[in-house]
Amino acid sequence: MKRFYKEAAVATTDDAFEVRLDGRPVRTPGRNVLTLPTQKLAEASAAEWNGQGDELDMGAMPMTALAYAAVDRIGADPANFVAETAKFAETDLLCYRAPSPAPLRDRQAEAWDPILAWVEKRYGAAFTLAEGVMPIAQPAPAVEAVHAAFAGLDAFRLTAAHAAARIVGSAGLTLALIDGEIDAGKAADLADIDETFQLEQWGEDEDARVLLTRRRVDLIEIGRFLDLLKS
Repeated sequence: MKRFYKEAAVATTDDAFEVRLDGRPVRTPGRNVLTLPTQKLAEASAAEWNGQGDELDMGAMPMTALAYAAVDRIGADPANFVAETAKFAETDLLCYRAPSPAPLRDRQAEAWDPILAWVEKRYGAAFTLAEGVMPIAQPAPAVEAVHAAFAGLDAFRLTAAHAAARIVGSAGLTLALIDGEIDAGKAADLADIDETFQLEQWGEDEDARVLLTRRRVDLIEIGRFLDLLKS
């Protein structure tokens, strides 16, 4: 699509913020007015619009894309996205430990145990650990506590949580990121322990490295989105 406006700017409306293109409100793909909860997020979205060339590239507008999702998809059906995000508690990455080699097992324990301890203290969700990859049933109170935590998020933070959980495969890491217990870079480090260990042992793999880099970039963007939601 060709650029159809000259300038994007931020307007304040009833304790919320809009991005306007030549004075007209931006509309989402679902034809909703893009109303944003903080001025910082609105300014970041406006900067993305102003940074476009002659052809619009939504791939270069991650803050706007996440905001679109919050308004059109997550905000329209929050219960469904709470359930999808909370489901990662049933197969949480942090609960599945390598039986061997010992260096990997020790690295997992050192990195992941503090996050699980934090989740238990913060949300009362005590998870069960397993060796290998065979699924185990997690205690119902833990899963319910995680579900309640995600259900308490507004549409924009739930958008970030849903996107992050799909990348890291962990409800625990996602909650730690959303709450600010860890930043996005740390979340990527913790989620990538197994893959990073394999690269260290067997040497660089271009496809694996590209995937890890893409995941990290996506998490960094989600982390920035969360930062912009702070008043």
